[in-house]
Amino acid sequence: MPAKDQKKPSPAMTRKAIAESFERFAKTMPEAATELHFTNPYTLLVAVALSAQATDVGVNKATKLLFEIVSTPADMLNLGLDGLIGHIKTIGLFNSKAKNLIAMAELLIRDHDGIVPEDRDALEALPGVGRKTANVVLNEAFGHPTIAVDTHIFRLGNRTGMAPGKTPLEVEKGLLKKVPESALKDAHHWLILHGRYCCVARKPRCPDCIISDLCRYKDKTELPD
Repeated sequence: MPAKDQKKPSPAMTRKAIAESFERFAKTMPEAATELHFTNPYTLLVAVALSAQATDVGVNKATKLLFEIVSTPADMLNLGLDGLIGHIKTIGLFNSKAKNLIAMAELLIRDHDGIVPEDRDALEALPGVGRKTANVVLNEAFGHPTIAVDTHIFRLGNRTGMAPGKTPLEVEKGLLKKVPESALKDAHHWLILHGRYCCVARKPRCPDCIISDLCRYKDKTELPD
């Protein structure tokens, strides 16, 4: 029987089960990383900002040529708003994203000498940057043990019982408390990939799931007869 879209979070997983889950993730996805293409912390910041309400595949297509000519905030200002829009017009909300990226480049040059800051408050002060984007940059560019809760991780945290929560911040705080310290650096990537390709929204692929026996979801899908 197909799993219904879950309305309530599952019962909480034990810390032992969570630790075992991440041991399995580490064995099956040892090279887990963001699927966004970037060349340095600045282009990562740009790519993550563009990825809001867009797919990584779509962002990568748009930035392929963009990142050949833009690698610094100064390059972005030289390209200008119209030039930037020409590169990202296939991405949703491209007009507002383009304006934010131009304003972001101006602030990075004015306040940070053109360097992406390794600081959450400074990142979140940039146009178009929220907590999730800041967490991705801190984790991927600077190695901080942060967890950026997107729709996949929010769903997975509630469905599996790893970190039930009503808001992304609640799920993030729950995961930071329960994920083993040794797994925190890569937890963000493992959870996103598992949510994107296995623990999908409408019909999770429970028969293929490597943590199905640990997961507390009650309406697991089954192989067809």
